[in-house]
Amino acid sequence: MDGVNKVTPLVARILMSLIFIMAGFSKLTAAAATAGYFEALGIPVPGLSVYLVGLFEVIAGLAVLVGFKARIAALLLAVFCVASGFMAHFQPADQAQMTSFMKNLAMAGGYLYIWLHGPGAFAVDKD
Repeated sequence: MDGVNKVTPLVARILMSLIFIMAGFSKLTAAAATAGYFEALGIPVPGLSVYLVGLFEVIAGLAVLVGFKARIAALLLAVFCVASGFMAHFQPADQAQMTSFMKNLAMAGGYLYIWLHGPGAFAVDKD
C-alpha cells in the first residue's frame, strides 16, 4: 500500500494539471478567437489578457505537474478556478454552464488539497 500512497499524488497532479496546460496552450495558439470570447465576457484588455491567462495556465499547470512550487501554484489555481468559474460559467439558467461552474469548484477543491498537503513523493520540491 505504501507504493500506492506515493504514486497517487503524482497521478492526481497529472490529472489536475492537464486541463490547464492544454487550455493555456489553446489560448496562446488561438489568441484572436479567445480574445473575442474574453471581450464578450467583459474581461478588460482582452488582447493582452489572453496571453496573461494562457501563460499563467501553462506555467501553473506545469508547476503542479512536476511538483515545483506546487503549493503556491495550486493555491493560485484554486483562486483562478473560483474566479473564472464565476466570470465565465455562473449562469443559473444554463445547465451546461452551471455544470462547468461546478467542475471549476471541484477543481478548486483538488488544488486546495495540494496546497494543504503538498505535491507528494514524486515531485521536484520535497515536502
